[in-house]
Amino acid sequence: MRAPYGLNILDNCLTCPVREEHLFCNLSVQAGQRLNEIKSTAVYPKGAMLFIEGQQPRGVFVLCAGKAKLSTSSREGKTIITKLSESGDVLGLNSVVSNRPYEVTAEMMEPGQANFIPREPLLQFLKDNGEVALRVAEQLSRNYYTAYEEIRTLGLSSSPSEKFAKLLLSWSTKTPQTDGSAQVKLTLTHEEIAEIIGTTRETVSRLFSEFKKKQLLQLKGSTLVIRNRTALEKIVQS
Repeated sequence: MRAPYGLNILDNCLTCPVREEHLFCNLSVQAGQRLNEIKSTAVYPKGAMLFIEGQQPRGVFVLCAGKAKLSTSSREGKTIITKLSESGDVLGLNSVVSNRPYEVTAEMMEPGQANFIPREPLLQFLKDNGEVALRVAEQLSRNYYTAYEEIRTLGLSSSPSEKFAKLLLSWSTKTPQTDGSAQVKLTLTHEEIAEIIGTTRETVSRLFSEFKKKQLLQLKGSTLVIRNRTALEKIVQS
């Protein structure tokens, strides 16, 4: 079904054409049918807030299309982006299971679709489906290790250059490589990149200039070409 922003609404998990190995994908027929019964589908514009840091956990959002950024802020107003979520990710899971306020704010980076599952029906769904509950436990464990790695990057990296190089390397592993280079669609602003690596927008602009001079990267419009993984790895290891 067509929807605003040129999206195709995916309103049936059992017949979804992009079913992959994500948390609530490729379930048994019985579990998939129950999931269809308890979730609601909506389309969100760019900039829409799915939930806000400190808000009581109403439920989870399963991102079906589009991207969202998860961020947390200090009392002084400094913001750090903790994750860039893509299709298949389940947002708000930690808070819903632990019954604690959302620890981050989830904001759509582009128009997309998300399925909302209220907290109580979700918890009952997990009680009734042991296989899905095990998947959730595994996902929560992965979330823990991801958070641990983020702390290491922000707290132990000695320089913004090292953090920036590590971010570029993480992007390059998600795309096919040709002749040792990788192309990434750059949808983030310098301000947002700064919020990911815990620095300033001015520092990110300077790092782009320095890395371009060293032929580590190249910008072609909105396409970022990561040209030398080996050199980036040396920056991180240093």
